[in-house]
Amino acid sequence: MGVLAAAQFLTRVPIRLRQEPSLTKAVPWFPVVGALIGVAVGGTAAGLWYVSAPIVAAAVAIALGLLITGAFHEDGLADCSDAFGGGWTIERRLEILKDPRHGSYGVAAMCSSIIVRIVAVGSLPGPGAMLWSAVAAHAVARGAAVGAMGVAPLARHDGLGADYARSLPAPRCIAGTFAGLVLAAGALAARWHDDLGTAAVALACLTVAALSGAVAVSVLARRKIGGITGDVLGAVEQIVECLALVVLASTRWP
Repeated sequence: MGVLAAAQFLTRVPIRLRQEPSLTKAVPWFPVVGALIGVAVGGTAAGLWYVSAPIVAAAVAIALGLLITGAFHEDGLADCSDAFGGGWTIERRLEILKDPRHGSYGVAAMCSSIIVRIVAVGSLPGPGAMLWSAVAAHAVARGAAVGAMGVAPLARHDGLGADYARSLPAPRCIAGTFAGLVLAAGALAARWHDDLGTAAVALACLTVAALSGAVAVSVLARRKIGGITGDVLGAVEQIVECLALVVLASTRWP
């Protein structure tokens, strides 16, 4: 039930539940759903790698990810960019966050995120690296959002982000964050199955990148609007996913 509720919330896959989903049960499953999205994205890139240029394969794969999620997290990143870049007071920034329209800051941020991910995935050395890196990035990014949800204060007490944060006990927050790291570790072990030492170093770098991205966005949100909202959590996911793919696309890896 929890994983289906998480999939219903995070994707546009038509899932019908017989009863109202439990917010508390759904949140720890976010990294699992993220990993499944990563399988779809990375698997598409890996398959197309054999018949097209790597950058084309990456572009199609990232576009598929946007279709699966309905650009859910990208919308949060765009809203935060507009609010933090264009609002001069807390009240005005919160007002901009509620506005469904996107301005220059939001469009630039959204496009930058998509470009970074396409180039990073397209730079990976082969189909296996594409598949497992996408799984790791998507899982750890959702885990980072769960961690931010459980630690950072709320900017306002209405909306889906507030509902999820209020209903998330500390053990479930820890479980969700830990699940993201475990899934990322498994994906990296699969990528470097013949060199687990490299996989361990990559996981450490990925963890530092995820922690840095989540903390940076959360601190900025606290300065700008007093805490987190659902849009801020979307921004956390996007920033961490981009950082994770950049780390995993580094030419220093064997």
